[in-house]
Amino acid sequence: MPHPSAEEVPVSPDRGPLRSLDNGFFGPDSVSWRVWTSPTSLIGFQRAVVLEHFDPSLAAAVADSGGIYEDPHGRLDQTLAYFLTVAVGDSRTVVQASEFLMRVHAKATGVEPITGKRYSANNPESQLWIHITGWHSVLKCYELYGPGRLSKTDEDRYWAECRIAAELQTCDPADVPRNREEVKAYFEKVRPQLSSSERAHRGMHYLLYPPFRKVGFRIWAASRFTAILSIHSLPTWMRRTGGFHQWRLIDLGIRIARPFIRIGTRIAKVPRIGITVISPVAPVTGKVLRQHYRSAPPQTPAVLSPTQARELHGTMGSRRSDQQQAVTPTPNR
Repeated sequence: MPHPSAEEVPVSPDRGPLRSLDNGFFGPDSVSWRVWTSPTSLIGFQRAVVLEHFDPSLAAAVADSGGIYEDPHGRLDQTLAYFLTVAVGDSRTVVQASEFLMRVHAKATGVEPITGKRYSANNPESQLWIHITGWHSVLKCYELYGPGRLSKTDEDRYWAECRIAAELQTCDPADVPRNREEVKAYFEKVRPQLSSSERAHRGMHYLLYPPFRKVGFRIWAASRFTAILSIHSLPTWMRRTGGFHQWRLIDLGIRIARPFIRIGTRIAKVPRIGITVISPVAPVTGKVLRQHYRSAPPQTPAVLSPTQARELHGTMGSRRSDQQQAVTPTPNR
């Protein structure tokens, strides 16, 4: 995903309340709120932005923009803040953020050097890869390092909510998996199309291990810890494709330490503690999380569909202002 500058962050908590009109697309009882606000999302999203590079078009877009090499930490922080906002923001905030990101992506075009074909960051297949790897990685790390595996009912709800969020991108929500088995089938389907070129390899490892001179000691140290947890969560074929070599002794140590890691993430789930832990290493995400926990009840407790939200707040495509009042919010689930 191309990297906007600090002045062009698609999600800026300083612009206004995160959730003032409604409960967005999911609501307080949703699985998405539970999973995306977990401290484990920071690990999961490091995993996700690294895996994006397996898509040749995305690897080319990231390499051509060069933004991650200027600010690798900001790349992860700003993108995670966007995904978190999609999960917990109100309909207006999310639609405005998604439209901003669509405009940024529209500028990210060029030639993918391996195939010689033109790429676009808004390509539906690439957007689907971004979307699924993001939601899957955050869930994977939530289950490994957080409360544990979701129930079958919650898992089905999570992927149903993932399909709703997909409506904000150019991909077809019908292509989003509905359960764990379909996720595995999706990865098997796209696996022959994935690759790790020299530029992709450089980008992935730069995000896993950002240099000290770019991020400072605190983020440098935190990224090393989350990197070993991210790599531990990867299947063997992804490790081989990406060149993610990790000693077996480290993997064994993580398996032994996992109960203690889960205790730590449970403690960090306490809002005051979680914000204190996340903000120093992901300040934009920390601000979104702070607004989430401190948000007053919105004007209506309803949740809306992306279609309804675009009718009310969208500026891209057709917008019928005379029908704004005719949109009936969906009752809170």
